Amino acid sequence: MTISIATGDGISEAEIPLLNDVVPCSVDFKGRPTVRSKSGCWKSSAFIMGAGVAERLAYYGISANLVSYLTGPLGQSTATAAAVLNAWFGTSSLLPILGGYVADSFSGRFRMITVSCVLYISGLSLLSLSASLSTTSPGCKPTASKLGCSPPELQIAFFFFSFYLVSLAQGGLTPCLQAFGADQFDEDDEDECKAKSSFFNWWTCFSAGGVLVPLLILTYIQENVSWVLGFGIPAIVMCLALLFFLTGSRTYRFRVNTHAKNPFLRIHRVFVKAAKNWKAAPIAISIEEEGQGVLPQKGAQLKFLDKALLAPDGSIDEKICSIVDVEDAKSLVRLAPIWFACLGYSIIYSQPSTLFTKQAATIDRHIIGSFQLPAASLQQCFITVTITVSLVLYDRVFVPIARAITKKPSGISMLHRIGTGLLLSSTSIVIAAFVERKRLALAREYGLVDMPNATIPMSVWWLAPQYVLSASSDVFTMVGLQEFFYDQVPSELKSIGLAMYLSILGVGSLLSGFLVSSIQNLTSGNGQDGWFADNLNRAHLDYFYLLLAGISAAGFAGFVCFNRSYVYRRRIHC
Repeated sequence: MTISIATGDGISEAEIPLLNDVVPCSVDFKGRPTVRSKSGCWKSSAFIMGAGVAERLAYYGISANLVSYLTGPLGQSTATAAAVLNAWFGTSSLLPILGGYVADSFSGRFRMITVSCVLYISGLSLLSLSASLSTTSPGCKPTASKLGCSPPELQIAFFFFSFYLVSLAQGGLTPCLQAFGADQFDEDDEDECKAKSSFFNWWTCFSAGGVLVPLLILTYIQENVSWVLGFGIPAIVMCLALLFFLTGSRTYRFRVNTHAKNPFLRIHRVFVKAAKNWKAAPIAISIEEEGQGVLPQKGAQLKFLDKALLAPDGSIDEKICSIVDVEDAKSLVRLAPIWFACLGYSIIYSQPSTLFTKQAATIDRHIIGSFQLPAASLQQCFITVTITVSLVLYDRVFVPIARAITKKPSGISMLHRIGTGLLLSSTSIVIAAFVERKRLALAREYGLVDMPNATIPMSVWWLAPQYVLSASSDVFTMVGLQEFFYDQVPSELKSIGLAMYLSILGVGSLLSGFLVSSIQNLTSGNGQDGWFADNLNRAHLDYFYLLLAGISAAGFAGFVCFNRSYVYRRRIHC
């Protein structure tokens, strides 16, 4: 920011460096102008990132092994447990929209994070309490459900209440925490803009790699020591996460809402006013107005929204809707095609933890000597290691080289990064289909088709390419989507932007479940096993994988078309 000093303005030369060190559009935790050298960047985001890693550990600490608790101590059937988990995952994927809305409209991200952490701790504590209730019921101990014992109703009630309390807390915490971390970087500063792009890489890297070993230990504690302790440890972790987050309060930058209006109300008025004026002739924005830096120079798009600027006499009236409001509305509308084009990727994204794991359970998983890796741990290890290593190489090797060529802070554009990931994702599912055909051929060759529990003589390394490509696609697409949806929404709606990204993954998971159920109903019956038969040697996962490849290819084709016409949102300076 450049300060113009006029004669007699009362500012001494000694004060000029301090004024130049002020970050625009930001204040500190006391509401004072933020000093760049004492706030923000990595010194602040480190606290937020640490809290984010702790939250991921707590979340996966209960969700990764929850099916064992439902079918074990709670005595649920496999089908019921699957339905419960699908409903919970679906709810958890949609609640960030609500959490982001409340944070961006009313509470602010900092308060939402703090309140959500308290709710998280409460939910996890109640979850641990619900697990302890089984020990108070005569003849119904944690493993008694396997013998047909029904758990106490109070335990079940406590479980579901605490279960969805965690989901509610996660919905408020997940989008706001990452958005608040990215807020610590000033987009108008060249060095900080580069660092912001790296922030999304390191966030995903630490979130994936930082929880692997603790998660494996926590799973062992839950199954072999105590579910009470297994649920209690994540509660303790979230207490530490809250303390760690609050410790960095003095260094945080808080974004200022320069419009002093509810952002949703501003944008809602644009659509309402444009609808009322839909019969009016398209308007032309003057060169002076375009020069304000709020309208794209690359040709007019979504011109019908410009009608929100019209007064009854046909002149431009900014009393209700300003040019900035119209451009913010356009930026949200432009995101819709990209959101839909990425649904094919999100369906494939949900496969490693489900069908890929079922594939792995049927083959030889010996890695070294007599050591056999569990099927669930196999996908965690392959994917986590690939993501961690790939992100380090991407941020430290690929980006500097690409930056030197393209002169862009992030190396390549966000949409090019996403498109690369979509292509890798499609390739991974095609390879998975051919590997599954190889597995079925070996089952027939060795006469194991009707022996579902037999180990097929096929090395686990056959699955490595699909796991590695799937994880590599996440490095490009998932991280690219995080940065894209954060960057391309209005400054007051950053939490909603990241919630929109999370909803892609959530809706993809729901669509995957819908496809599996529908296809199984269509292909089973009349003596047919269906594509998803319990005996995987008589199933046809290869057909399903090829279907997903077709859906993904269609999504990629649409993405390429939308990418060509997409106009990036222009940054509006304070």
